[in-house]
Amino acid sequence: MNPYMNQYKQNHIFTASPEQILLMLYDGAIRFTRQAMMAEEQGNEILKIERIGKTMAIIIEFSNTLNHEIGGQIAEDLDGLYHFMIRELNGARREHDGTRLKTVEGLLVDLRQTWGEAVEIKRQESGTDIAAAERHEAQPGKAYVALNAAG
Repeated sequence: MNPYMNQYKQNHIFTASPEQILLMLYDGAIRFTRQAMMAEEQGNEILKIERIGKTMAIIIEFSNTLNHEIGGQIAEDLDGLYHFMIRELNGARREHDGTRLKTVEGLLVDLRQTWGEAVEIKRQESGTDIAAAERHEAQPGKAYVALNAAG
């Protein structure tokens, strides 16, 4: 990869909001899970295990960063789901039928979609506040431009 692309990606991560980083991590976990599925189909056991390891690292980080005091039951439920996915990924290392990887992929896609909707709702609510503030301070013709978390 060229150095300019690396710099762009690095800047994108450093300037992203916590919500955008969360979505990027989900995108990465989904991508690595799909790469593990493709490696399994191609019989590339080394790549499969490597990609499962990357997916697990992201999911473990999700679990480790849950705030159970603030999140309460939701955090507890997410933690259980994350641990289930980790068990499935461990099992997928030994099995070769792809069902466990497919299960994890489905859960990650559903969670990413849910978080994406939550981020959009938050953006719209705070965007309204920002837009109202900009009307008082902005110059004519300037509009609020929202960042797209998907890139």
